[in-house]
Amino acid sequence: MSEYQYYEFQAVDRPLGEADREALRALSTRARITTTSFTNSYHWGDFKDDPARLMEAWFDLHLYLANWGSRRLMVRWPTRLVDRNLIGIFLKAVDGVELRRSGQNLILDITFDDVEFDDWDDGAGWLAALAPLRADVLGGDLRLFYLLWLSAVEADVFEADEPEPMLGIGPMTGALDAFARFFGINPDLVAAATDRAAETHAGLQASSETARPIIAAMSEGEKADLLERLFDGDAHVGNELRALVRRRAMSGGNAPVAAARTVGELRARAAAIRRTREQAQAEKVAAELKRLEAEAARFRRARLDAIVRRGESVWQEIEVEIARRNAAGYDKAASLLVDLRAIAEENGATEDFASRLQAIRKRHARKERFIERLAKLG
Repeated sequence: MSEYQYYEFQAVDRPLGEADREALRALSTRARITTTSFTNSYHWGDFKDDPARLMEAWFDLHLYLANWGSRRLMVRWPTRLVDRNLIGIFLKAVDGVELRRSGQNLILDITFDDVEFDDWDDGAGWLAALAPLRADVLGGDLRLFYLLWLSAVEADVFEADEPEPMLGIGPMTGALDAFARFFGINPDLVAAATDRAAETHAGLQASSETARPIIAAMSEGEKADLLERLFDGDAHVGNELRALVRRRAMSGGNAPVAAARTVGELRARAAAIRRTREQAQAEKVAAELKRLEAEAARFRRARLDAIVRRGESVWQEIEVEIARRNAAGYDKAASLLVDLRAIAEENGATEDFASRLQAIRKRHARKERFIERLAKLG
């Protein structure tokens, strides 16, 4: 397999101006560049610049994929809109992840170098599937970071009594599921984590009915600030409002009372999920095998019944096929003899069959290839 690398960048908060696109075009004459994206792939060579620099200067999302198993995702947020210390609780023991400050922004940089994959993947479509995670984090959904914490659980970084950093992550969104698949995070561990709804579930699924009393209780100053910023075109007002509703819903008596599970409990649950999954797969394979065997038996029965109806003409066909003196003819004759033997065994006529088979052996004893086939068939 030849070398393959895929690079994609996306601008969310600020479209690329003409000068920006010209600067990017100077980096690659082959890249597809729009007002919101930069995409390129390589079958040889490499990208001639540092993706981290492009993130700092222009983009809010970056995805990289190589066919030898390397995968990278970078996400940029305005620093004022995310809690770096809270995020750090999830990432303190996770390898391949960096959270760094760049001007007024915070960049999450995730690199996994040994992701296993079964099929060819050209990288297209992944960033579109993962992009909602950026807005989710701005809205206060931290389950992305729990999944990264799970990668450290899978790597046996923690002792069995280490508590999970939040009380579950269920139900998964499409973007979270894509993230777990993109980085090859153990699906059984993910399933174990989703057994319990996320502690901020009320905020995640907040309806207008849930949010209405919280918004109504906001001060006039808070409301005016949000409306003014919305009028000015601030793209983050909606996310900030959702995050605020989430926080106040949790602080208003809706906080979870369940205890955090330990790494040992999550691993035990993942093992149980794996056993159930493997058993279901085994049962599915057994059922399919049984179906195929039944289908083969029906075909065989129909074939034998057709041979019975033909009577003596089958023996004549055997002689015709042997007379062809080629591999196809010998194979066909031997196959018919196998069917005739089975019919003879069913009807208690094995002595007659043996006598006629012996006669065929004698008549064609000099046809060594045919005799070899008879020997292989017993």
